[in-house]
Amino acid sequence: MPRTKILALLGFLLFVWTRSAKAEVLKIAIPSTTQAVLAFTIARDKGYYRSEGLDVELILMSAPTASRALLSGDVTVATVGGAGLPPVLRGSPFKFLFTTYNRAMFWLYAKPELRDVKALKGRRVGVSGIGSGPDSLLREILRQHGLDPSRDVAVLSLGVMPTIFAGLQGGIVDAAMLSPPVTFKAEEGGFRELVSFPKQDLVELQGSILVRDASLQSDPSQMERFIRGTYKGFLYIKENRAGTIPIVARYLQVTDGVAAKAYDTVIRPSLTQDGTLNQETQAKAVEHVLKRLELKEAPPLAKIFDFSLARKVIAEIQSKGWKPGP
Repeated sequence: MPRTKILALLGFLLFVWTRSAKAEVLKIAIPSTTQAVLAFTIARDKGYYRSEGLDVELILMSAPTASRALLSGDVTVATVGGAGLPPVLRGSPFKFLFTTYNRAMFWLYAKPELRDVKALKGRRVGVSGIGSGPDSLLREILRQHGLDPSRDVAVLSLGVMPTIFAGLQGGIVDAAMLSPPVTFKAEEGGFRELVSFPKQDLVELQGSILVRDASLQSDPSQMERFIRGTYKGFLYIKENRAGTIPIVARYLQVTDGVAAKAYDTVIRPSLTQDGTLNQETQAKAVEHVLKRLELKEAPPLAKIFDFSLARKVIAEIQSKGWKPGP
């Protein structure tokens, strides 16, 4: 090999090694490996974080555990949505900087003999975790139908979606809060859809960036770079249907046909406009959680949400005309 080519190769390898060595390790808590965290997994796998000098580790843990890990500093970001609101409303020093979705991607399915929500009185309902987003949604819909979530229904924490569905199939619970693709299996299995939450007038955050105030104040540049990578992952989902469907199929372990159905009917319609929320939507996101916690009033929205860095990143990326690749 000619000397010039050897030197060029060595130079390239040195550049790659140096860039890798300088990448900042960022530990991120994710509550699931479903469509809720697509923006983060795509940003990691497509190298969007790496291009920002970040070595992002996505660590799977339940939403309540993620909030505790965030408070202790064991992770820098928790990608929880609705489950992040209770600790914030109770005074935890967290802020939402970005959110992938603002519509609830959950359905309440029950045994076929249960014809409506009121029929759940005295029954058991499975959710991923007590205090999770689905748990909050369930309690709100129970209240709307005249049931006391604490006394009239036994809400059970069953963990991940396959386990929740297995609990419904096996009779451990009489109804369950499910998300795609498990919802398709529930329908095929003859279970009855009681509530389609995407059709409800409720705002439910999912795939959000929740950070400690201290992290935001101490290293805003790091947060800005993380948001930039995440926003590119978000744009990939929003603008590249053909590329996203195989990713959804792989993560959810379903066929491309099922993944396409999930993308068209659930994922794409549930996306926020650009990862931020206006004040009216912010208030609606807080409203039903506030009721569940039986709190009289919430902190000012500015203490819960801060989309300033996200809006800065969005304006910058739009000005450059960046588009997601294949």
